[in-house]
This record gives sequence, structure tokens and C-alpha cells, in this order.
Amino acid sequence: MARVILLSGFAPFGGERTNPSWQVAERLDRMCYRGAEVRSIRLPVSCQRAARVINKAIDETSPAAVVGLGQAAGRPGISLERIAINLSDTHVKREVESGLNARPVMAGTPDAYFSRLPFAAILRALKQGNIPASLSLSAGAYVCNTVMYVTLHALRRRPDAPAGFIHLPYEAAQAVSHRAAPSMSLDLMTAGVEIALKVIAQKLPDAIGKATVPRRSSSRVSGAKAI
Repeated sequence: MARVILLSGFAPFGGERTNPSWQVAERLDRMCYRGAEVRSIRLPVSCQRAARVINKAIDETSPAAVVGLGQAAGRPGISLERIAINLSDTHVKREVESGLNARPVMAGTPDAYFSRLPFAAILRALKQGNIPASLSLSAGAYVCNTVMYVTLHALRRRPDAPAGFIHLPYEAAQAVSHRAAPSMSLDLMTAGVEIALKVIAQKLPDAIGKATVPRRSSSRVSGAKAI
């Protein structure tokens, strides 16, 4: 059975008709890189529900790697997130208020998890492909951060499994409604994520052992709304 790279994207939110994170994930579904097959899943724009869906997918596929995609309005290129924090706000607009109304993503768990994506190799490959990309310190405190956090928590006993989160800018068609915001074509974003997946696949061990992914702990996931 082929190894699985689990790739997630989000449904549209905030009045948008599309979300580039899901558009890209859907395009790459069932693609194979170095013997690893991409399985794409669409997540709801809710911290609690998205956490349940990603945890269920990890349990069912025992993936060799997990990559989350999300939309980050205002960013000029692809962003590789360094850290997921144990903090979740109920509304994206309050995220700029330093999480004054935030709650833990999961009670009784670490304050943060670091991404396990091969940043240097991915950025090098993206630069060679002439695709704008950079590192970002934090995935914020909304649903993207929640998904990154619960993914890394679920894989905490699987140090062999690369896992992390990538933010994408507005898709070019969305720029019609956001004229002052930077955007990128869907083709270019897809090419960029595909490059990242190829790099990740190259870093996977040649053989995946029989270790199972630990099921979600009894720690409660926040019910905060999200993306």
C-alpha cells in the first residue's frame, strides 16, 4: 500500500466564494511523489470541527507526512509556518488584539509545537522555481493554527513524519474584490505546493515502520471558530 501524504485545505470563508488552499489541495489529490500518494481533505472553517476532521484523517491513513494549507490575506507569497501555539481565538478579526479573548487549543498540552517541515530544502527549491516564498514565525491564533497544532500533537510520537503548515496568498481572481492586496495565480501556488511536497517525499524514509499514530488524547479541543 502506498505511503500517504495527507494534504488539507479549507472551505471558503469570510464571504469569499473560493479558498485557494482547497483549490490547490484538490488539484494535487492522488498525485504520487517517490512512492507517496497525496490524499487531500477539505476542512470546515471551525476550530473544533476542523480538529476532529484532521485527527480522524490521521487515524485512518497513518500518514507518512501531513501538510496543512490555508489562506493568509495580504501576504505576497507562500509562507512556511514555524510554530503552532496553544491558543485559539473565536473570531479572525480579534486575532490582531493579541489573543485577548483566546482559549487553549487543547487543555493540558504543550504551549507550542515546532513545524517538522524541511524548511531550507523547500525554500531552496521554491527559489529555483522562481516562486515567492518565505518563513513565517507563527500560524496566528485562528483555525489554521489550530489545525497545525492538533496535527503536530497527534504526531508527537512520530518524529519520522514531517508535518507543518503552509499559508497561501489570495488567488488572482480574488484580487478583483481585494485590489490593494497581493495575490498569486492558482497555477503558481499549485506549482509551489507541489515543489514542497516533492521535497518532503524525498526526505521520507525508504520504509515506514509499523508504528501507529496515537489517537487524540483526552485533552479537550477548543470550540473556537476558525480559519
